[in-house]
Amino acid sequence: MRKLLSALLIVAIVAPLAGCGSAGSSNKVRIGLITPLTGDVKTYGESVKQGAELAIDQWNKNGGVLGKQIELSLADDKNDPAEASAAATKLITQDKIKLLLGGVTSKCAIPVSEIAEKNQVLDISPTATSPKLTVDPWPGGTRKEYVFRACFIDDFQASAMSQFALSNNMKKAAVVYDNGNDYCVGLAQSFRKYYTQGGGTINVYEAYSQSDTDFSAILTKVIADNPDMLYIPDYYGTVNLIAKQARAMGFKGTFAGADGWDSPDLDVQTVEGSYFTNHYSPDDPRPEVQNFVKAYKDKYGTVPDALGMLAYEGTNLLLNAVKTAGSDDPTKVKDALQATKGFTTVSGDITFNADGNPIKGIAILKISGGKQELVTSVKPTSE
Repeated sequence: MRKLLSALLIVAIVAPLAGCGSAGSSNKVRIGLITPLTGDVKTYGESVKQGAELAIDQWNKNGGVLGKQIELSLADDKNDPAEASAAATKLITQDKIKLLLGGVTSKCAIPVSEIAEKNQVLDISPTATSPKLTVDPWPGGTRKEYVFRACFIDDFQASAMSQFALSNNMKKAAVVYDNGNDYCVGLAQSFRKYYTQGGGTINVYEAYSQSDTDFSAILTKVIADNPDMLYIPDYYGTVNLIAKQARAMGFKGTFAGADGWDSPDLDVQTVEGSYFTNHYSPDDPRPEVQNFVKAYKDKYGTVPDALGMLAYEGTNLLLNAVKTAGSDDPTKVKDALQATKGFTTVSGDITFNADGNPIKGIAILKISGGKQELVTSVKPTSE
């Protein structure tokens, strides 16, 4: 009898402890966010962090997902691919995170996607536009089944800008780009393809390296050619340097670029009158846009840029897939994400194509009076 009582006592003590341990490891849905909180594009990182946190706060205030609260683990990749890889490895192997958001820039997001795919961890990049994020090599390569994005791809935004330029009588363009960055290379190549196919002329197509700060040699070629437009598909810091040097050297044409321009640190005075492709406009009157802008401004005191919007959108896409799957198991979540059709977000109703890319539209913005002005919207392709 004493042995039986002792055994029962042990069971009575151990069972609750085991139950507490199980609840402690499963009472939250955990998401890892890899973003550049320091480094040369830290404004991107802050916007992405804020957009993701806003979405999670809203979900948590409404009961979370699967009856659990959502917990965000942050990792700073400094916009360095090696740092991004280390962050992904730590989050996956040490912290046991199974759901990832990030990276932010394509050069960091691509190595993160490779690590996530290898470990069968769900990864959705809010903002990386290189097609190689989900399919490598692109086109015609292997689809990374566990990898998605919340933004359009570079091929689409380059096509949209080329069509806009040609329709606005900018018939000759020059292109300068960073040859060590997949984002810049992909945009430059796609823009040249679509622009020349549409009847435009490109005589100057010049590369530089990320460490360059003096662009006078290639800008001399640009100015000698006298193009209507100089296409600079890079991040805002480099755009500022190139545009300022070009104006100082006498360039009178129009600057144009891509979503990497979207930052409060863009030198709007120098690029006044320029155009760039982007993911949305905060001036869009649709209720989904205005409700998001208000919530973001109420929380952070500023108008959200496209990076903040995409992080908010990507987080909502991810959590909706968790809810739909009824599980935070990465395999079930990726199947739910792939099956997403007509999910209403800030930028429109989202459906994923076979490559894990959302079918969505694009905004073309003009820098006018030091502010972004919506010029036109381009409807999404059906692919």
